[in-house]
Amino acid sequence: MRKFEEEQTQNLFEKKFITEEQLNQIKNYRSLDVFSLNAELKMFLYISVLLFTSGVGILIYKNIDTIGHIAILSLLLIVAIVSFYFCFKNSKGFQKSETIFESPVLEYLVLVANILTCIFIGYLQFQYELFGTNYGLATLIPTIVSFFCAYYFDNKSVLTIAITGLAAYIGFSVTPQDLLDNDFYSNENLSYSAIMLGLLLIFWTIYSTRIALKIHFNLIFQTFALHIISIALINNLLKWYSDLWLLVIIPIALSSFYFYKVSLSLKAISIYVFMIIYAYIGVSIFLFRIIEIMEANRMDDFILFTSPIYITVSILLFIKLIKDFNKRVAQ
Repeated sequence: MRKFEEEQTQNLFEKKFITEEQLNQIKNYRSLDVFSLNAELKMFLYISVLLFTSGVGILIYKNIDTIGHIAILSLLLIVAIVSFYFCFKNSKGFQKSETIFESPVLEYLVLVANILTCIFIGYLQFQYELFGTNYGLATLIPTIVSFFCAYYFDNKSVLTIAITGLAAYIGFSVTPQDLLDNDFYSNENLSYSAIMLGLLLIFWTIYSTRIALKIHFNLIFQTFALHIISIALINNLLKWYSDLWLLVIIPIALSSFYFYKVSLSLKAISIYVFMIIYAYIGVSIFLFRIIEIMEANRMDDFILFTSPIYITVSILLFIKLIKDFNKRVAQ
């Protein structure tokens, strides 16, 4: 197994996917014969947080009549306060640069405290209508709390909750389960709001970079911006009733070019891959709409003949683009 790994590492070097310095670092690390459990332990901690918060939800659901609302709210509040107490006590305070807890357990304790706070506020609104019929405020407050915790404790998991809450505030659901049911497929204004949210995230990353504020958060902000903007633009391209659908291809092209530059600057292959996928979907839809205008019923044979070629060329081009990206990043 070790011989196979060394051969593959050498192949990566010969193909210029990694530099000579990186090759030496890999060899030196392997010579130490160190086995790290860091990733495995963090995974179990994350699973523990999910199981705990899910258990709290199940406990509330099954025992709502016997425990009582006040008792449940009191328990949620006490656990959240205790969790925050230990987090603030052991944190290094707010810093503009990246900070890390001395113990990884505290990092996940922040996540627990934040999730319980969101559950507490949501429970208050659902049961007692604390904010009346202003459900947007009930979403915005947990979002603000999440942003504060993310920046103060330097927690990326909490940051994703905050951005998701911000998207929910404008009515845009970013969960995979609700993706096909989003109102912006039929609500043009909501689609534009989603695009504005994506632009807001981009502008914030630019501003954060200028003032050197949590620059390592840029990848998360840019990833959310990519998905939100691309889905909204593709949705606008699919609106057959729109007379200006042809112009949508321009912002799709500009978006693809921007996120291509971002993927290179951040060396993020995840952004690069999704950028290619969204661009491919946009171009494909654009071509099919052109064919629709040209009376596709007369071009059935042409479509059947060119479709396999189009798909094959697309796959080969995708592989080539990934290889070129790895070479550029390795330089």
